[in-house]
Amino acid sequence: MGKKTNVVFAIAAAAGAAWASTKAISKPQSRTPKEALEYEQPIILAHRGGAALAPECSLAAFENAAKLGVHGFEIDIRLTKDEEIIVFHDEDLDRVTNLNGKVANYTLAQLKEADLGHHFVDLEGAYSYRGCGEKIITLNELLDAYPQMLINIDIKDAPQTYEGSLMPSKLWRLLEEKQVYKRVVVTSFYDEQIDRFNLYAQNTVALGAGEKEVKKAYTAYTSQFKHLYHPKADVFQIPVKSNVFPLDSAGFIKHITSLNIPVHYWNINDPVVMRKLIQNGAKGIITDRPDIAIEALKLD
Repeated sequence: MGKKTNVVFAIAAAAGAAWASTKAISKPQSRTPKEALEYEQPIILAHRGGAALAPECSLAAFENAAKLGVHGFEIDIRLTKDEEIIVFHDEDLDRVTNLNGKVANYTLAQLKEADLGHHFVDLEGAYSYRGCGEKIITLNELLDAYPQMLINIDIKDAPQTYEGSLMPSKLWRLLEEKQVYKRVVVTSFYDEQIDRFNLYAQNTVALGAGEKEVKKAYTAYTSQFKHLYHPKADVFQIPVKSNVFPLDSAGFIKHITSLNIPVHYWNINDPVVMRKLIQNGAKGIITDRPDIAIEALKLD
């Protein structure tokens, strides 16, 4: 046996010993289930209230989705100039309303003058909500209007902005004041925002997984070191693919759910895909078409 072969075997043996030692000292740590995420059947969350059926983040959208029978809403939040939390996705107003410029440059009173249905085009191609009085609403108003609903809250303001620096503490104070810990999830693409929020919440509120957390989980799953992954999230809400990496396999879903972490997929509007994801073990569908999802999953 040559010197090179001996070196290869030595490296392999060392790698095997390292793997075995990590297995011995590190065990997977399951998350303690949160009440907000305890349900028997897969759930449907209306994405921004069901953005294909009514103006996104409008009371009309939320009311329509509630009547259809969804379990809850997936929403985004931003901070106004006078530091009020509104239900709104974009940094700018132009795409959705008849105003332009950044949300952060307007007070809540000024934003209440915007027409939230101005650019909405319905399934028949008509501007059916233009000038119909749909207004931007606050998170406080939404929580009051739908006390029975699970509200999945996505922090949109980036952590390095003024608004983003304030949002975690302001959101916590609102949720604490209203005592809604058991029916909300707080998440963000920015892991830092989730961590900042949890400094106040101290794991009393269900947390979603940021982009870095999802990458960490997927890397662990595709390696021989699954046992080294210790999750910081209570729910994964993910697309079916991230760049070239598939996130919708039954194996990956099983890996995450084995840690008491349900997996939800967004933004799914195809009934065939919805059913396949549920068959693979997904526990939730986030969709612009709650009407299609209700029919596809046959939820009561």
